[in-house]
Amino acid sequence: MSEHHDLLAVALGTAAAAADHIRSRARPLPDAWHLKGHSDFVTQVDLETEALIADRLRQAVPGSIVLGEELTPDATTADLVWVVDPLDGTTNFLHGYPAYAVSIGAVVEDEPTVGVVVDVARSITYHAIRGGGAWCEGRQLTVSATSEPASALIGTGFPFKVVQLLPTYLRQFSTILQRTAGVRRGGAASLDFADIAQGRFDGFWELHLAPWDVAAGTVLVREAGGVVTDMEGNGGVLRHGPYVAGNPAIHAWLLDVLRT
Repeated sequence: MSEHHDLLAVALGTAAAAADHIRSRARPLPDAWHLKGHSDFVTQVDLETEALIADRLRQAVPGSIVLGEELTPDATTADLVWVVDPLDGTTNFLHGYPAYAVSIGAVVEDEPTVGVVVDVARSITYHAIRGGGAWCEGRQLTVSATSEPASALIGTGFPFKVVQLLPTYLRQFSTILQRTAGVRRGGAASLDFADIAQGRFDGFWELHLAPWDVAAGTVLVREAGGVVTDMEGNGGVLRHGPYVAGNPAIHAWLLDVLRT
């Protein structure tokens, strides 16, 4: 556990430095946006921040691997893998919409062990360590106690990178919207998971996410008493695909609905 606290300290310091760097940079003009895929942008700010994070993590823990979209997106095998999103919610950042984050997760021997998410625009830091709870600014986080879907607020993400999933997603959206108190889409999965951990959202689903979208947030949710799985109920996070999260009751309900 002491080693894990050391990893947490590294992740906290690195995420704070990365958030400061993002705040120091002006929003790029549209002619500086690079389109990687459908509605999927990357900018010099993303690249600079990821390089900053990777350098600090590798210096702090020599031999560790940094898994990130722009650096080593396929490197997943090591005793310690840092799974990072330097700017989760790039499109929000580019438009000045205040929902973007730095996300750093540490996966130790295939187990999500440390998670840090910094809400950059609001200067709020969330962190969790396996077996040590989930926290925000000294306040311990707990998932909601909502068990009735009709009272539940559900987070989601659109499959904007994989538009062929839209028909499936829209069917799911229609069903869930009609059976719950509401559905919200913020555009930064790490912050959605933070909202589950602190009981703002009762559940969440998205059909296409990457490890760097969810690694840190998974530790937050699980340490706050919640559940994170794929659509089949499996708990691994170093993969691409669908994710379902929430408090235990709403997570189970979402799985049942999404499988039909």
